[in-house]
Amino acid sequence: MTYNSEKAQATEELPGRFEQDNKARLELIYQVSQKVGSVPRMTEMLEQVIRMTQRTLHATAASILLFRENNQELYFEVASGPVGKALKQVKLNTQYGIAGQVARTGKPLIVNDVNRSESFHKNIDNTTGFDTQSLICAPLVVHRQILGVIEVLNKLDGSDFDEQDLEAVVSVASTAAMAIENTRLHQTILEAYKSTILTLAAVIDAKDPYTRGHSQRVMEYALMGGSSLSLSTEDMETLEYASILHDIGKIAIDAQILNKPEGLTAAEWNIIREHPAIGANVIKEIPFLEKASELVLYHHERYDGKGYPTGLKGEDIPFGARLIAVADAFDTMTTDRSYRTAYSIDRSIKELNRCSGTQFCPVAAEAFVSNLHLTSGKLSSDIGNSSDR
Repeated sequence: MTYNSEKAQATEELPGRFEQDNKARLELIYQVSQKVGSVPRMTEMLEQVIRMTQRTLHATAASILLFRENNQELYFEVASGPVGKALKQVKLNTQYGIAGQVARTGKPLIVNDVNRSESFHKNIDNTTGFDTQSLICAPLVVHRQILGVIEVLNKLDGSDFDEQDLEAVVSVASTAAMAIENTRLHQTILEAYKSTILTLAAVIDAKDPYTRGHSQRVMEYALMGGSSLSLSTEDMETLEYASILHDIGKIAIDAQILNKPEGLTAAEWNIIREHPAIGANVIKEIPFLEKASELVLYHHERYDGKGYPTGLKGEDIPFGARLIAVADAFDTMTTDRSYRTAYSIDRSIKELNRCSGTQFCPVAAEAFVSNLHLTSGKLSSDIGNSSDR
């Protein structure tokens, strides 16, 4: 084949390759917009964003840096590539470097030879051992506020970044910035909800002078058991909400019944046994508590099927509810009640072991007992008011 024919063939192939690259960039922007709406946790969502961006632009590494306490320092929120883990320990002063320049000015940049850039700061490369050759950097801007920057570094084949690459990164940055802002707003609202929940739990506990702090302790005990079983972050969060609110249904129970020092009548027991269903109905209409409502409903079920309100048995009982049942029983045993004084910790543990497989799920009981002594010193609340600590 002659030189001219080779050149002609290459020229014919170029439009196809450019069309393919542009299609990939458009798919990237679409995929990012889908991910930010479907991934609830910011760090996980941003990790997926930079992985997709790095792969689509055929780059060696990518990262997102965010401001935290002030607008003077950027922190690597997520980073991919060979030194991604090392970058998590690094922070950047915005007075230095290309990322700092973009964060200060709000203007995206392509730098295809960093050694010719006056703004490039080699400290990061010196710290991590990475060799930055070229990069794209774009600001994360929402409502005219700069939240941080996104960087994409070094084409795999050593070629230059181009304007189409920059446009793709700017679009990704815009979508990611909105997602970050929405996630932070959601977190603020969630913290307000949590504060309300804690207040509500305290109000419930206050109905009975013997159960002050009970809900907080049950939450800590349940999370202690859950943490040793490698539950997902989502399941741990559901367990947290359900355990702090497990007795919310008692808000509808007469205080005279709750505080009665002598034995309850059959009618009064029936009223008490309504509190799981009442509690579940109270919280199930709140979107972020819908899953927790199921655990609240079943936290008085027994492993042998003799519990209430529905008589669920064994593995049919949601696992979070089984953990709460153990935590609830342990706190009840180790706290003074109107009808008896507190059991010692040793006696309470023996009781949990004795009832494992009948009243309690064996896995849940073992998870709690095995971690009790390891974690008890770190709990924010004392273990009931037992004398044997």
